[in-house]
This record gives sequence, C-alpha cells and structure tokens, in this order.
Amino acid sequence: MKLRRSLLLTSAVALLVAAPALAQTGKPKYGSFGVDLTAEQAGVKPGDDFWTFANGGWATRTEIAADRTSAGPFVDLALAAENNVRALLDDMAKNPAAYGASGKQIGDYYASWMDEAGIEARGTAPLKPYLGRIAAVQDKGALQVLFASVGYATPVEVEMSPSLADPTKYTAAVGQGGLGMPRDYFLNQGPKFDAARTAYRAYVQKIQELAGIPDASAKADAIVALETAMAKVQWSPEQSRDIAKLNDPQTIAGLTAKAPEFDWALMLKTAGLDSSPQILMTQNTALIALGKIFAATPLQTWKDYLAYRFVSDHATYLPKAFDQARFDFYSKTLSGVQVQRERWKRGVQIVNGALGEAVGKAYVAKYYPPEAEKQMAELIENLRDSYRERIEASTWMDDSTRKAALAKLAAFEPRIGHPEKYIDYSALKVVRGDLLGNVMRSGEFEHQLELSRFPKPVDRSLWAMTPQTVNAYYNPLSNQITFPAAILQPPFFDPYADPAVNYGAIGAVIGHEMGHGFDDQGSMFGPTGKFENWWTPKAKEDFAGRTKALADQYDSYEPVPGTKINGRLTLGENIGDLGGVEASYGAYQKYQAKHGKAQPIGGLTGDQRFFLAYAQAWRVKVREDAQRQALLTDPHSPATARVNGIVRNVDAWYKAFDVKPGDKLYLPPDQRVHIW
Repeated sequence: MKLRRSLLLTSAVALLVAAPALAQTGKPKYGSFGVDLTAEQAGVKPGDDFWTFANGGWATRTEIAADRTSAGPFVDLALAAENNVRALLDDMAKNPAAYGASGKQIGDYYASWMDEAGIEARGTAPLKPYLGRIAAVQDKGALQVLFASVGYATPVEVEMSPSLADPTKYTAAVGQGGLGMPRDYFLNQGPKFDAARTAYRAYVQKIQELAGIPDASAKADAIVALETAMAKVQWSPEQSRDIAKLNDPQTIAGLTAKAPEFDWALMLKTAGLDSSPQILMTQNTALIALGKIFAATPLQTWKDYLAYRFVSDHATYLPKAFDQARFDFYSKTLSGVQVQRERWKRGVQIVNGALGEAVGKAYVAKYYPPEAEKQMAELIENLRDSYRERIEASTWMDDSTRKAALAKLAAFEPRIGHPEKYIDYSALKVVRGDLLGNVMRSGEFEHQLELSRFPKPVDRSLWAMTPQTVNAYYNPLSNQITFPAAILQPPFFDPYADPAVNYGAIGAVIGHEMGHGFDDQGSMFGPTGKFENWWTPKAKEDFAGRTKALADQYDSYEPVPGTKINGRLTLGENIGDLGGVEASYGAYQKYQAKHGKAQPIGGLTGDQRFFLAYAQAWRVKVREDAQRQALLTDPHSPATARVNGIVRNVDAWYKAFDVKPGDKLYLPPDQRVHIW
C-alpha cells in the first residue's frame, strides 16, 4: 500500500514574483509572451470546448511518437532529462573512476544494460538460480517465504509504511498483491477486453516456452484462471484509495484470525518486519478471500505462477526474445505503442530506478540552477497566502474546521530541487556483465535500506522521487509537497514569460499539490501527517456534498467511446485541479494588486492569458488504448477533462471569455462547484 500522493505526469515549477515581467530582458520559449497561440484552433468557441480552443491546432499537427503512448510538454521535458542523464551515464561507463565509487557503480550498471551481445550469449542461464529456488519449494510454508522475498510475485504484499496513527514511526503493512494485467482487464466484458484476455493467455504461454518451462499451454490456462479468481476478490482502484477503509490495524494474532490460511508470522519474519507491534491490514476483505484461494489452489499451480511471473517481471533484462514478447503484450496490445524505445533511453530509466539519487546528485551538480529554489519558494508562499484567504472567506466552513484547515496549511513543508542528503549506495554490489543479478541485488539493497530505517523515527528528509524526475507529489503522512529539479523549466516556468502565464500554467499545478492536503483523502490527515479527524460533522457533510457534485460531473464525461471517467476514482485529483486553479487565480490577482493591473498583450487580457496558459499546460495527446487503460486504473482524469471539467466551475473563466448560456460548457452559477 503506497500512501504517498503522486501527481503523475504533472508537477510544478518556479516563478519569480518579486519583479514585474517588464524588468526581465530575455525572450520566452513559447510565443511572444509564453503562450503558443499557433496551438489554438480557429472556429472553436471557448465556451464550447476550451481545451480544443487552446490546443486543437497543436493536436491536429502533432503525431505521437511510435515508441510513446502520449505527446506533449511532459514528454518533451522527460526526453530532455533523459538526454542530460545519458550524457552523464555515457561518461561514467567510459570513465567510471573519474566519478568515484558511485560513478563506477552507475557506469557498470548502465554498461551491463547496454551489453546486448553479452545478454544474448548468456541466454536463460541467469534465470536458473531463481527458477531453481521456486522449483525447490516442497510445501506452502516455503512458498510463503518466496511470497515475502524480494523479486518474487505474491498474492499479498508485505511492506513498511509510516504509521497512520503516528507518522513519526514506521509500521508493517499488508495488502493485496499485483496481477499480470490491470484488475479490470480480467473482469470487464466487451471486444477490447476479450481480445486483451486472449492475448494475455498467449503471452503467459510464450514467456514460459522461451524460458524452457514444460507444459506451457496447460500451465498458462491454470495461471490465468488463478489470476482471474484473484481479480474477482481484489479491491478496485477506486476502493483502494479510500484511506479510512484501508485503515485496519491488527496484531499477528488478529491477522491470523481473519485470514488463517496465510502464515503471517512467517511472512513478516521473512520480510524483516516481525518486530512491528501492529500490522496495518489494508484491503482486508480481499486478503480474507485471497486466503481461501491460497488454500484451495494446488502447490504446483502456485509454483507455476511464481515461475511465470518471475520470468515475465524480469523479461526486460533477458535476451531480446523475452524483451520483445513483453513489449508486444504490455506496450503494443494494451497501450497501442508500436515501436520499442531506443535501448539507451530505457537504460536511463533502469539506472534511475536502481541508483537514482547517485545519478541525481551528478544531475543536480551539472544542470540545476540553485537560484530556482528562491523563485520556487516565493511562488509557493504566494499560493499559500491565496489558499489562506480563500479558507478564511469560505461560507460553508464553521470556525472550528476553518481554524484546523489554516493550521494544516501553515504546516505545509515545501521541498525544492533535490534532497538535503543523498542515499549512500556503497553497499550495493554491481557487477558489469550481470544485468539480472544487478537488478536483484538492487532490489535487495533497497529492502535492506528500508529495514535499517524501520526501528528509527521516520526521516522526513527522504524523497520519493529523484531530482531528474519530471513530476511532483504531496505526501499526506508528512504534509510535504516536493518539486524535483527536472520540472523546474519551461514550459511550466519561464522567467521571461508574462506573469499571467506562469501563474496559469505552473501556479495552478503547485496549487494542485497543495490542494491534495485538502482533497477527499488528504483532508483526513492533520498538520503533522497523523490520520485524524479535524472536521465538525456539519462541515464534513457540506464538504461531502460539494465533492459529490464534482464527482457526478466527471462521471458524465466519456473520453473513450464506451469508457467513462470514474468520478470517484479521480475525485482527489479533480479537487486538486479545481482548488489549484482557483487559488492560483487568486494569487495572480494579488500579484496585480502589488505590481499594477495587467495590460492586454496581443489582444488578450491578463485573465485570458492565465486560463490559456492553464489549458496549454495540459496540452497532452494520448493513444486510445493507453487512455482506456488509464481510465480504469489512473486516479488522474484525461487532459481534456482536466481543462474543460475545471474551468466550467470557475466564475472568472466565464467573465474572461464571455461564456454564456447555450455554450456547451456553461453551467448555471448554482451548479458550479467551489470547494477551496
């Protein structure tokens, strides 16, 4: 169970608010003032489809690269970060000694990935010790040891997390494990899902055949049947984001009473977490049902499942036939991607995953301007002040709840650019030429690193993303918002852009991150990150009514024919979007109050530039298959809905673009949702 809130494919960047744009002397990257007016589509009324009004021209002329699921600024920034990291990795692979111990580790890891000839020559030999360990299992006790071991699949996850009751301490947590496909692909009906299940069955067989596993066809039938049974009892993504329902603390005796088929003491001991006095039992009804499936399924079927999953989960690190089979199913069939990414690009991500903070330290030293931290801090404080004013002026909150909300807002801790201290990877053994071994040792290193932290107070300085990641996140268990270095650049922040553009683009995104502290789940945590109620019953009832209205709006949107947005699954992100836009708009008005009212540029008012910048921040184009999968699994709404679904609730947008009754996005004032 991952309690950290992550804003996928979006984040925030810096904004210099201390001086007006006229004092700047450079040229913005996009257009004459920071907005790409060539992206607009003529003939579309803003009030009918604001996303297309702002981005339709760009969407028409933009093709998604054959090796990607999407196109847009997020992809462009990610590619730029990859190129920067590649330059570092190439040099480390050639001159590892010049970078010290971590440089040699990074260089050897990357070189192991790039050694395609060596990977082919070794064939399936690297699999033998791991498949041999599975084959040696003689009973379900030994099977559960593997369930709790690093690198092996499991129907139940055993991990550690900050405690909900006391986020200064760690606790053990258990929850449902993963499947070979997203849960709903096993369950949903219709031609697309039928085809996916057929392709998955063929993939399960092929992966086993490539590994030399006998009776692959019969085993594939049994494995798919097992995973289908597990899918039927697992919680949906919507259910799995309900923190209150996930919160079921138990002792080992309590776990055993609820799901006696599992040897919880053995699995917790194997995972190194048996000293935890409490275990957070998440997705409890699923674990109870999975226990019954575990007991009813023959040992050999579980062994076959583990062997298949091990090969599949590590196919990327094996000869090309394995790698291609995995790509063909997961990327081509499920997501519509036609071409495998260049090997070096994939290698960058793999090394980032294994030695990310060591790479990040070198990345920050070469590419990150430290002055961005001051700029970012200024904007965050401006957004904080705007949220404060909105909370103070709220008509639906009572004084007690308002006071608590303001205390939480004041306690927000922003982290910008990079960690204060980096992970020491010196204990990780990296062997050039042993790719799969490096991957497994990296996983074990991460596990042991976590265990070393387990008895100690939670370290608030730890980061859940590397500096070279184009993203950002809010962590409710620490009340922190985090903005890595790689996102602090155009198009989200441009020091030469019009202030309205910076506020509308990334100001709204920073506001989104802050808004997660007050969404339907984040609002269940207090200023210190403790899971606690700071609401009066009346305020909670009013909040629930407003959030339900927003969820109902999103339930009606159908981005892919036959698949609608799940307004409950995406509710937290939609609340973040709405609060982020409204708070950033308020911050922009504060900016104008200090520096003077914005004058028209190119025939556009400051407010119009603000909302256009917001829409163009979500200039994203996604393959239909990938979008369908995201609609079932991703708590973020599609880009078009993140624009159109939000602005139609913002009063200032109506005035800026003269939106009237009869326009397709028009909502009467009493139907517009305002939360924060």
